[in-house]
Amino acid sequence: MQIFSIQGRLCSTADIRHIASKVSGEFFFLYLKDSIEWVHYSEERMLQVLQDTGACMVYADHFKRQNGEIETAPVIDYQKGALRDDFDFGSVICLRTSSFVRAVEQMDKDYQYAGWYDLRLRLSEQEQPIVHIPEYLYYEVEDDDRKSGEKLFDYVNPANRAVQVEMEQCVTAHLQRIGGYLQPYRYLPTDAFGAEPMAVTASVIIPCKNRVRTIRDAILSAVSQKVREPYRYNVMVVDDNSTDGTVDIIRDLAAQYPQVVYIAQDPTWHAIGGNWNAALHHPLCGRYAVQLDSDDTYADETTVQRFIDCFEKERCAMVIGSYQLTDISGRPLPPGKIDHAEWTEENGRNNALRINGLGAPRGFLVPLMRTLNFPTTKYGEDYAVGLRISRQYRISRIWDVVYNCRRWEDNSDANCDIEAMNRNNFYKDCLRTWELEARIRGAQ
Repeated sequence: MQIFSIQGRLCSTADIRHIASKVSGEFFFLYLKDSIEWVHYSEERMLQVLQDTGACMVYADHFKRQNGEIETAPVIDYQKGALRDDFDFGSVICLRTSSFVRAVEQMDKDYQYAGWYDLRLRLSEQEQPIVHIPEYLYYEVEDDDRKSGEKLFDYVNPANRAVQVEMEQCVTAHLQRIGGYLQPYRYLPTDAFGAEPMAVTASVIIPCKNRVRTIRDAILSAVSQKVREPYRYNVMVVDDNSTDGTVDIIRDLAAQYPQVVYIAQDPTWHAIGGNWNAALHHPLCGRYAVQLDSDDTYADETTVQRFIDCFEKERCAMVIGSYQLTDISGRPLPPGKIDHAEWTEENGRNNALRINGLGAPRGFLVPLMRTLNFPTTKYGEDYAVGLRISRQYRISRIWDVVYNCRRWEDNSDANCDIEAMNRNNFYKDCLRTWELEARIRGAQ
């Protein structure tokens, strides 16, 4: 059995073509890392599953060796919306040679970084499935010991911009081939949602639960905003049954600042998405809803006005700002400014199916959102509505920093274990799959 190796997921088209020129036989193994130790008879097991399923490619769960410890490393099933270029297949893949060669023959562009990504997207277009084996079949060495929250922003680090450009070119071509591509600049107008009177122009929405350490900072940041006449805004704090003293802080600040609206949720399941829905459908909600997470702050007192200005000028359905990473005290952290430059006016809504987030803070046209609603989940709710909006409506951008995204030990994504990461990634892949299916069907 032949074994070939590429060093990680970033490889060139030339590397892939070189393998195609050397491969022989019906099947072969591709290593994405060199430090592999097989569980007994696991090579045979991967070949068996490949043959039994008629797959073009199989990959498996495995173990990780890190700092002298061994941990399980399950991976998730591949689906149509598994379009992230950093999808984790593990370090060993078994490929059907005929499928591989056919895919390589179709590769019509030379990439420096996106060779593997181009290949596996083309493999996914073939009739043979990509199969995940939920069995622990080998050991790999993990050499990245950063916490999940420290890895989260790798793809928007300006140092990786050249890589992102190639990955976007790959996914755009893939969407064009499978019928999921959206033509640029073709949007529905937002005029249909009218200009009916609203309680205020804009509402800052702060969903929270057990944020006694940070909720005061968030609310004070919101009430310090300055807006021009005739615009007005309020601050809607939706508490989801906090038990740590958060409610006392909200009530205290609501007594001091008349623009604070306290919304107490009933004890049923709401999560972040449900908290957003409670605010959006509240009679005091403004025409525009602007995000503020309960552990973050606005960069200065102009953020809300800048969102209002953007909505009023662009007549868009959603606005996405730019932010900087800071510690809990507001000191900047690397890589600093995050502007999600991969969201372009021309191709952002196609590239959105590849990336795991659309940026922050986010603002929404409330009359539209009352027809869509957020999914009732505590992760990915904003990404879900962003994808849905982008299918039909224009999303505008603010490129200056207007938000402080504070990283600290209680962030929900500060240090997720592998099960939580897999659960989150699988859910977002589901969102992408559903959205992709809708785009292919031409759903409106």
